[in-house]
Amino acid sequence: MKILKRVFQKKIFQTSGLSQASVERIRKSTTLKQEDLFLHYSTSITGLDEENVENKTKEFGLNRIQREQAPSWVKQLITAFINPFIGILALIAIISFVIDVWIAEPGNEDYKTVIVISAMVFISVFLRFIQEFKSNLAAEKLKKMVTTTATVVRQEEGAHEIDFEEIVPGDIIRISAGDMIPVDARIIQSKDLFVNQTMLTGESLPVEKTSNVINSISNKPLHELENICLMGTNVISGSAIMVAINTGSNTYFGAISKSVTEKRAETSFDKGINRISWLLIRYMLVMVPLVFLINGIFKGDWLEALLFAIAVAVGLTPEMLPMIVTTNLAKGSVNMSKYKVIVKRLNAIQNIGAMDVLCTDKTGTLTLDNIVLEKYVNIMGFEDQEVLSWAYLNSFYQTGVESLMDNAILKHAELYEELKIEDFEKLDEIPFDFNRRRLSVILEKDDGQHLLVCKGAVEEMLDICSFAFDPAEDEKLQIFTDEIIPMDEKIRDLILRESNKMNEDGIRVLLLAVREFDPRPLDYGVNDESDLVVVGLIGFLDPAKPSATDAIAELHELGVDVKVLTGDNEKVTSKICRDVGIPINNIVLGTELDDMTDEDLTRDIDDISIFAKLNPFQKSRIVKILQAKGHTVGFLGDGINDAGALKDADVGISVDTAVDIAKESSDIILLENDLAVLKNGVVIGRRTFGNILKYIKMTTSSNFGNMFSMLGASAFLPFLPMLPAQLLLQNLLYDVSQISIPWDSVDEEYINKPQQWDTSFLSKFILYIGPISSIFDYATFALMFFFFKANSPDHQALFQTGWFVEGLLSQTLIVHLIRTRKVPFIQSWATAPVVALTSLIMAIGIFIPFSPVASMFGMEPLPILYFPFLIIILTAYALLTQVVKNWFIRRYNVF
Repeated sequence: MKILKRVFQKKIFQTSGLSQASVERIRKSTTLKQEDLFLHYSTSITGLDEENVENKTKEFGLNRIQREQAPSWVKQLITAFINPFIGILALIAIISFVIDVWIAEPGNEDYKTVIVISAMVFISVFLRFIQEFKSNLAAEKLKKMVTTTATVVRQEEGAHEIDFEEIVPGDIIRISAGDMIPVDARIIQSKDLFVNQTMLTGESLPVEKTSNVINSISNKPLHELENICLMGTNVISGSAIMVAINTGSNTYFGAISKSVTEKRAETSFDKGINRISWLLIRYMLVMVPLVFLINGIFKGDWLEALLFAIAVAVGLTPEMLPMIVTTNLAKGSVNMSKYKVIVKRLNAIQNIGAMDVLCTDKTGTLTLDNIVLEKYVNIMGFEDQEVLSWAYLNSFYQTGVESLMDNAILKHAELYEELKIEDFEKLDEIPFDFNRRRLSVILEKDDGQHLLVCKGAVEEMLDICSFAFDPAEDEKLQIFTDEIIPMDEKIRDLILRESNKMNEDGIRVLLLAVREFDPRPLDYGVNDESDLVVVGLIGFLDPAKPSATDAIAELHELGVDVKVLTGDNEKVTSKICRDVGIPINNIVLGTELDDMTDEDLTRDIDDISIFAKLNPFQKSRIVKILQAKGHTVGFLGDGINDAGALKDADVGISVDTAVDIAKESSDIILLENDLAVLKNGVVIGRRTFGNILKYIKMTTSSNFGNMFSMLGASAFLPFLPMLPAQLLLQNLLYDVSQISIPWDSVDEEYINKPQQWDTSFLSKFILYIGPISSIFDYATFALMFFFFKANSPDHQALFQTGWFVEGLLSQTLIVHLIRTRKVPFIQSWATAPVVALTSLIMAIGIFIPFSPVASMFGMEPLPILYFPFLIIILTAYALLTQVVKNWFIRRYNVF
């Protein structure tokens, strides 16, 4: 995102990258009156006809820009080759080809090294490609289920939702709060429209846009044109009607997207993998020359020393790391897709596993998101049909953010006839925003008087109400005849008591008020929302989701603390939290939050479970404070007020029914709004990270131990401890044994707490576990050198074969020893694929010296007496490793 912003700030408001015709279309449209604009684009207020849409689609194409999507299989295959380890192997293969084949004497060409290295590269690249390809297929399939739509007016269908891609120049588009601007467009009607242009300008403050014709545009940048909205920006508040000017690649956003792809900042996981990768490369660059020099000096054959050093370099290269990482992440993505979870960014899988705090909204996540109108009462607390009638008028005529509460009111369709809706004409609207927390419509009655009907949050509404309707003795309202009484403390307390009573029952309450005006110009604004007359209260019930209780309990068991961040009031939120089992430790309101310094909030935030009556900026602030305190934060939200927090969180989670900007800001999209699905995601994330860490621990500790063995053997033996071809074959078989790691299980204890990257732990692990294998390598050296008398160049084949088998079996055994903190084969068994593959590789390793290919690799059959010693050495190795592992866990409380 930062890269995209920088490029926009430098380029997007210049004409480079965009055709001059597109620029001129926008600039010209700003100066045209509405009728001239319609004429120019062959449209009208009722929209384009079907024939016009077809013609324009053929002329301009679909409204599609270059954006993040699954690359072609060819590109994925090429990308699988691009990593430092494969590059090192390719370089080694080239050197080997030159030495062993190209400059070798005729008839002495040796292809073994080239073939073995090529096999390693093929296995690593092919498996990485297959898993990533499968993951992308699954993700793309699910992405097709999530569409981004806009409200477009066309002659045949009227106002209806269509996919962004179907919009053409000349289309009439209606926008309101929460909508993303789908094209570059000219505004023809607007009401209190504020647009966030951060995506283009980097400025966080919203900008007001109007429909006024601009007579002189001079050289203004396009984002400063007051009657132009650009693709990629989003509506903060208000509403508007626009005419589409430029679509697809002809938009500014589309033009810049041709040359820029969004790149997110590296996560701690990315940085950790990179640090380990370059640590191993640096380690190899030190050890390989050392091995080369020792063998060259002590043995005098510098060519043989070079070939052996090349083989050592291959052995030290963790060429399977990219495959293991990608396969684990891709497999995690595929597994999550089975739960109808779209992973937009693979590394989000690790982040969700590391998550220890989940911040979530209340509606739809903890509740059923099935709001019903439960009560409509006057100020005396009596059910009153008149209150419902005025609420119906407000909901019927409002055109802002689609609200489930409005839908609940409008289900009372019988009121349409009773109210004689046609007797009212809508004149104006003051849209909802998150600061005022209310919405007003202005209607004209049949007598010509103007009536402002406003509904919103109780406390904010009471601040602008000076009067109330007195229901009189019949306890029923007749608004046009009832007496209007001043709003004193007694009436205010009466309203608040009734509201609090409903809140405590989990009912969300809105206050309804009106004000009558004499006929006047239609310039109504926020200042007119004053001296209102209270009509009554309307209450909505959104019951707690039955599945939420178990899901919350399971998240707590997994070490994830759930905090509720909501714009709703604290009483309704507390009732829902009690119903689903979220501990109510402390509650902080938005107004209280503003009075807290960052230091105060950092100190107290872990003890606060509910933040209520928040605005969008406060949600983002809470997420950032949690991150600064060392937490990995997930945020689950679906509204425009959640977009900022979704971007700021370590893992942003939204749902397919969310507003456009929320879906665009998220890393993961749930096709089912259910916390139980998230629990599965946490488990998959931790299993994925655990299996990646297994390979890193196995590879680094094994390589560290092998180098101790190599250096010592190279110094005292009169021959090479292992031929280059043998070392390469051993490494290839060991690589194959680890292919099944992504399909392994993870200890329950590991899954039950958040897992984060810790390179200091790895350093300690390598230092203590790595040298253990060298002890038993030296025991094998002694066995072969002194007992079996393989102590001269004439008997080197026996020595090398003995170490080949012991080294391969001990390396393969380490897979089972390190994969769990428990006792392997007794307290914890690997999954069937891991057991099967490691057993097969061990069997192949034992069989090779007795097979026809033994002579090809310079091996010979081992004496039967070797195998009892082998069993003793491997058993002792396993026992000592387990002892050191247990000590390590007790000392550092981590594994």
